[in-house]
Amino acid sequence: MKRKLTVVIAAMLALATQTPQANAADLRLIGSGASFPFPIYATWFKDFSKKTPGVTVDYQAKGSGAGIQDLINKTVDFAASDAAMTPAEIAKVADGVILLPMTAGEIVLAYNLPGQPKDLKLPRDVYPDIFLGKITRWNDPRIVVANPELKLPDLPITVVRRSDSSGTTFVFTKHLSAISPAFKDQVGTGTNVQWPRSDKIVAAPKNDGVTATVKQTPGAIGYIEYSYAKLTKADIALLQNKAGKYVEAGGAGGAAALADVKLPADLIAWVEDPQRPDAYPIVTFTWMLFYGRQDPVKAEVLRKLVAYGLTDGQKIADSMGYVPFPPNVAEAVRAASAKIQ
Repeated sequence: MKRKLTVVIAAMLALATQTPQANAADLRLIGSGASFPFPIYATWFKDFSKKTPGVTVDYQAKGSGAGIQDLINKTVDFAASDAAMTPAEIAKVADGVILLPMTAGEIVLAYNLPGQPKDLKLPRDVYPDIFLGKITRWNDPRIVVANPELKLPDLPITVVRRSDSSGTTFVFTKHLSAISPAFKDQVGTGTNVQWPRSDKIVAAPKNDGVTATVKQTPGAIGYIEYSYAKLTKADIALLQNKAGKYVEAGGAGGAAALADVKLPADLIAWVEDPQRPDAYPIVTFTWMLFYGRQDPVKAEVLRKLVAYGLTDGQKIADSMGYVPFPPNVAEAVRAASAKIQ
């Protein structure tokens, strides 16, 4: 009897020390990171969960930096970032990282002015200087000359920037640094940057926080992903592109900006200052981040999630304020998703 009991206990201990394997019939996948793609990801994950029995995908928009840290700390099954990941960050993940661009979007400048004037035009030498604190009032001659049809108020400009580690900030400052040597020298590029000191530059967390602050603050301007402006009906500026044309977000300009992109082997590509005459000037991919090695059941479901995003998911991109992928980009991402093992 004693020998039988010993065998049973030994068997139980052996089972307890085995690495638990996910059950596809009852699987909850946890993700975190960028707020930039949150509106479309939330819709994707809800629909994918509905169409995949036994699977639930939860995603928390915490900001790109927080998502990357969660991936490094192994507290999530996947993460998301508009700033991709640096080689140093990737090196901290023992199981390897697969970075896949999953959607693309435009960064817009939302503003709040009395009377809600529409189609405010901002030249490419003006909006960097607004965020440098060099242009401080809405009736500045450089804004007025670009908008002869608008009555611009003698009102201080309140700049709203991100308070958290943000991929949106990374992309926005990367663009401003590409078109403004002064911005590059004085602020530079990063998920967190040292903005000019001013009581008229205020901070808010995530895209929804910046959106809310702009809408609540007369005279405010802030950078957000276009879908947030679309969902909240915020006024957004027409930005002058490299060709000198003023282009609105939400039209064909986003696709034009991505049309000439050639994805490298690591699938990390930036569109800092698009060349095409009809391109919207601030467009970016945003990435989902996966472990290269993990539970095989989870890996299979995550590959299916990627496939969903590249098919059904792309069909709703335009209606939600994102830029649908060109076929060559979708195919490159689909092929790379096989590395999630």
